[in-house]
Amino acid sequence: MSNPAPEVLAPAGGMEQLVAAAACGADAVYFGASTLNARRGASNFEGDKLREAVEYCHLRGVKVNLTLNTVVLERELSEALELVKTACALGIDALIVQDLGLASLIRETAPDMPLHASTQMAIHNLAGAKQLEQLGFSRAVLAREMSRAEIAEVVRGTSLETEVFVHGALCMCVSGQCYLSSMIGARSGNRGLCAQPCRLPFYSRERDACGLSLKDLSLVQQLGELRDLGVTSLKIEGRMKRPEYVAAAVTACRAALEGRPTDLNQLQSVFSRSGFTRGYYNSALGPEMFGTRRKEDVVSAEGVLRDLARLYQKESPRVALTGRFVMQAGQPVRLEVADRDGNLVEETGDCPQPAVNKPTTPELIEQSLGKLGGTPYRWESLAVELDAGEPLALPVSRLNALRRSALERLSALRAAAKPVGFCPPAHDLAAVPKLLIYKRPTLRARFARADQVPPGAAQALEQVILPVAEAAKVDDPALLAKLVGELPRIDFDNYRGLDAPLARLKERGVIRLLAGNLGAVYEAKRRGFQAAGDWGLNVVNSYALRACAALGCEDVTLSFELSLAEAKRLGDFAPHGIVAYGCLPLMIVRNCPARRETGCKGCPGWTEMRDRLGNRFPVGCGGSHKLAEVLNCKPVYLADRLPELDGLDFLTLYFTTESPAECARVIEEYRRGGKRQEITRGLYYRNIL
Repeated sequence: MSNPAPEVLAPAGGMEQLVAAAACGADAVYFGASTLNARRGASNFEGDKLREAVEYCHLRGVKVNLTLNTVVLERELSEALELVKTACALGIDALIVQDLGLASLIRETAPDMPLHASTQMAIHNLAGAKQLEQLGFSRAVLAREMSRAEIAEVVRGTSLETEVFVHGALCMCVSGQCYLSSMIGARSGNRGLCAQPCRLPFYSRERDACGLSLKDLSLVQQLGELRDLGVTSLKIEGRMKRPEYVAAAVTACRAALEGRPTDLNQLQSVFSRSGFTRGYYNSALGPEMFGTRRKEDVVSAEGVLRDLARLYQKESPRVALTGRFVMQAGQPVRLEVADRDGNLVEETGDCPQPAVNKPTTPELIEQSLGKLGGTPYRWESLAVELDAGEPLALPVSRLNALRRSALERLSALRAAAKPVGFCPPAHDLAAVPKLLIYKRPTLRARFARADQVPPGAAQALEQVILPVAEAAKVDDPALLAKLVGELPRIDFDNYRGLDAPLARLKERGVIRLLAGNLGAVYEAKRRGFQAAGDWGLNVVNSYALRACAALGCEDVTLSFELSLAEAKRLGDFAPHGIVAYGCLPLMIVRNCPARRETGCKGCPGWTEMRDRLGNRFPVGCGGSHKLAEVLNCKPVYLADRLPELDGLDFLTLYFTTESPAECARVIEEYRRGGKRQEITRGLYYRNIL
């Protein structure tokens, strides 16, 4: 038995894009309603425009997914829940969410509202999908970096619906894990205001190379494969794009699913960056995946926009109807109209008169009732029942009026909101527990390698954190007593390669694992370890902290996009701290940008890239050749402001490329106080937008 056809899910940055999506055959659309979405620069929909957009879609049988796909600061939680309340009242079909705290509040206040996990949650393996199941999500929007085999593993192994990006822009970094824009200019991708600095020159050797800019994705020719895999939804990226782009992409996807030819040249002309790529899907990484928006790409759009605009100028008859028309002598004529969603209307008209000259024939009735142009309707079947006796007549004008009246009533039923239950929270969102305001934080350190740990670290630190494979190398009993294994923040292999080192850690009495992704949290618990939440979970509010505690996280490292003042105000639902030192990871990437220019030969595991200002950003994989990270050009440093960190439970020193001697110096500075040049305060004294 073949899988059902997946839905085509289209972006709608504004009303014209929404019209284009519906007219060209989208089954569902997604858009934002306020600033709390990942495309704050789009027009979005608020107030009456939101209601009108939902009515427009539901009338035409198009589902509406509302984006609430950003991290939500403490002060925004009430606003976010008001938007959830509005969405419930309007009968919106699903909410797309990133923030763990907001997701938990939605489950409390609107348990029947379907929750979709945004791609910003970086769900990229089966473990992550399993954790979403436990959290009450109904769908996972999978990471764009996954291969066909990896997508198939998730689809087969989970009860969740799966949504896969099939066309549009690719970010260099795994979504939800990019901090480049926020560190450079306080415009966070996790807040919907990414400034896209990655599209500017970043290079290893060639000064004008754009080493962080990928071509756009297009899997239009693979839609049949995705259908066969059992993927639920085919997602088109592009809420910031013009309506012609939406029309072209939806038309191409619809044609591909129906086995009709697709015009990929037209699709590329309307928008691309040096063409398209399928590299992640085909596991074919390399320099051919990189591309920029060139002058010829811009010029090519001019020749296709007019033709594409014609695609959505007329109403698409997408709603199938069944009808029954009855005309009997001495009785008012009756028209019954039903749709596939269970809506039924019955309209009565005048009594027919005996025919004097020209009787009203079935053909005339079908012709009159069949005039559905300009509406979203088409007849699937129409039964005409006439009196078997004398011929009868009814003016065509009355038939037309009957049709119009019936369709107006049906449209009102289809557009009417079907509310989802919403119950306001029983507690004041601002009333969060504060156990002790003036706590003195303990000191932890995360090292990239076991040989990087300096002598005496066990005595100076509360915890010593090492990647699991490196932690398994530790023999020193003093270190083992304080050792925490760090699970990979991103692991497309679903942690299969960690069996041996994790078993070794258990044998040596190491019971804690640090988890920076929902999949890692799930895996730590599944293997019988205690879990701690890391900064990659993007915890920025008290209720996200509470959600992590409910998952079993014993403590949580907060997002380093959170200001220090905001971090110290969070409720004490679980012990929490910050990364207080380190060249912070700005990106985690599957296609190494340095390898694009120089290759892996001779690379010691770390190299560097420069931006157009000459800043040097460390880039490397540590020699694993699986995932690379781009680090900030300067370390966060707070050792000269230690009294300002009181109130947090712990500080983590995040070591990457430092030598053991330099690690020892930094540890001592954070124990006694210190001062350095060429540093950054990160975002701890700024507020992200």
